[in-house]
Amino acid sequence: MKAVAIIPARYHSTRFPGKALAKLLSKPLIQWVWEAVINANLFDQVIVATDSIQIKEAAENFGAIAILTRKEHQSGTDRIAEVAESLDSDIIVNVQGDEPLINQKVLFPLLQVMQDTSLPIASLMTPIKDLSLLSNPNLVKVVVDNDSNALYFSRSVIPYNRDNIHFEDYWQHIGVYAYRRNALMRLVKLPSGKLEQAEKLEQLRALENGIPIKMIKTEYNGIGVDTPEDLLKLESLLKEMDYEA
Repeated sequence: MKAVAIIPARYHSTRFPGKALAKLLSKPLIQWVWEAVINANLFDQVIVATDSIQIKEAAENFGAIAILTRKEHQSGTDRIAEVAESLDSDIIVNVQGDEPLINQKVLFPLLQVMQDTSLPIASLMTPIKDLSLLSNPNLVKVVVDNDSNALYFSRSVIPYNRDNIHFEDYWQHIGVYAYRRNALMRLVKLPSGKLEQAEKLEQLRALENGIPIKMIKTEYNGIGVDTPEDLLKLESLLKEMDYEA
């Protein structure tokens, strides 16, 4: 079963323009992500999908396959779908371009569960151990059924603990996805639904249209970079860990 990882990277990030090219220690952020996915040794191909000639050239300079996509895409999902349309691959994995610490341990379970050819989409969730973070709208929560299929994603607290009973099963969604190729191509052709527009969460488009998303448990916390401050914090963390660039 052929699997391709695609890393979407747009230049004009709302909160951090040029984020993909920002230096983390001695390397641009996009290079960290690409190297992490390459070193996982799980994929037949790893591709950077970008709307920027600067990012494309930088990626090619460190050895990546980079494809220039249209600028008008509204999401990373749309961007990877443009690339996936011309690929002969069974599984497409969307690895966000701001996840420099992604690794094989995180990615392997996604590919493993997708061996079940009836599954259209799989994604990741991790326990929320600090319950003070539940009200943070930037931390996306997910609730699942007894088979670990997503029931709903929200920026609000879900479930709402009305009677304040002892309850610890709160889950954070980690935005790494594995798609069956035909499911991805179907998804991006569907119109944005009311729930997606309200929450500003594109994964709700799948649920609104009856496309299940299998959720896989992980201990990975999704150390993403959304702002210049996040980059500085991550750089300090890497230095403390004596992480080699």
